[in-house]
Amino acid sequence: MAGDSKKLQPIIIKRVRKGGHAKHGGAWKIAYADFVTAMMAFFLLMWLLGSTTEGDKKGIADFFNAPLKVSLMGGSGSGDSSFVVRGGGADLSRSTGQVKDGDVQAKRRLLNLKALQAEQKRAEQSRLEALKAKVEEALAASPKLAAMKSQIRLDMTKDGLRIQIVDEQSRPMFDSGSAVVKPYMRELLREIGHVLSDVPNRITLEGHTDAQPFVGGERSYSNWELSSDRANASRREIVVGGLPDDRMLLVQGLASSRLFVSAEPLSPTNRRISIIVMNREAEERLLQLLPNQGEVVDAGTPASDAAALSASRER
Repeated sequence: MAGDSKKLQPIIIKRVRKGGHAKHGGAWKIAYADFVTAMMAFFLLMWLLGSTTEGDKKGIADFFNAPLKVSLMGGSGSGDSSFVVRGGGADLSRSTGQVKDGDVQAKRRLLNLKALQAEQKRAEQSRLEALKAKVEEALAASPKLAAMKSQIRLDMTKDGLRIQIVDEQSRPMFDSGSAVVKPYMRELLREIGHVLSDVPNRITLEGHTDAQPFVGGERSYSNWELSSDRANASRREIVVGGLPDDRMLLVQGLASSRLFVSAEPLSPTNRRISIIVMNREAEERLLQLLPNQGEVVDAGTPASDAAALSASRER
């Protein structure tokens, strides 16, 4: 029986309940963690202020003094470069008089570009001077062309080499009121086309007349149409001489709007053909004005019609 009573004795399990926090609970741990974090931030701020130069401090102060003004009106601010120092220099002890590295490189590239352009301009000028000498040699080499030397004007302009062929009373390029090229002038124009074929520059061609009007006035066939027809007739002869047609950039008639001898509007010298071998700058300037690049402007009446009307022109 004693053994049975031991077996039936109940098992008592004692659970020990740990004492809880006081009224404050565990909030003090969170407060302590916040305090430690704040102290770390404070000491980090003190360390940064101690190691920051005056230039950095001034740049930061300038930004926070007027951030809205910089944002709305633009100007120097801390967001315009990777440096807080105004000027963007690498020397943080200075706040003015510094230049960004990117600006320095941009200025160097600009200077190099300008130097390259100046060198190209000098080379082009030398090439046009050589072309001028070549034209003079070609004229001197031919007895027929040498006889017309007094009618040829060669000069350098801001647009390039200008070759002008002017009328003489005894040797006109065209009959009065006509756009048909004289045989001796045809030979001269073809020789010029042959010389110009070796030069890559683009060409403009202008026709000019004197101030003597047609009988019908400006409302019918006039000096404007005649100068255009003569310019286009000269263009055809130059192309026959060897100049590629796509090198001709502009053909136009200017009538008597640009007199060679302004004091004598009726002088034969005012009747002329101007061939301009353009430099790069003049070509780019003209291409910006033309509606279609490379277009040959032919604003006139065919040469046959001009010849038919030649009798109506007073000379």
